[in-house]
Amino acid sequence: MSSHERNAENSAVWKNHVEAPNTPKGFTVRTTVPANPNGVDVMLEQWEAGTEEPPHSHPGDDMTVVIEGKMSVQFFKKESGRLIPDGEKIILKKGDAGYIAAGRIHDAKYIEKCKLVYVHDKAFGFVAE
Repeated sequence: MSSHERNAENSAVWKNHVEAPNTPKGFTVRTTVPANPNGVDVMLEQWEAGTEEPPHSHPGDDMTVVIEGKMSVQFFKKESGRLIPDGEKIILKKGDAGYIAAGRIHDAKYIEKCKLVYVHDKAFGFVAE
């Protein structure tokens, strides 16, 4: 590991995370709050290895950049009131960015401990499916 990577790993950016109510175990976050209705919500997320988010969607488009670790995302569609996989599972690792359109149902599983930069169009929202 280079000295640059060690400095990034120990940066104050990754401190002061908090647990958020009604979120999966193993998740901590540090957020900003949009200052205007056309802003974006930015979160620095940390997930423990082996944790996961159940199928859900967001009201706005989002982008996740993996700073550290490895995760998977599975998209779903509803058929006859049931969720079925929609396409192959996507694996994201350090340096990858994932994009999810507003309303697209997906899960997230954290294969390794992850640090993520998450950007959500407008104010963040979470809709359990």
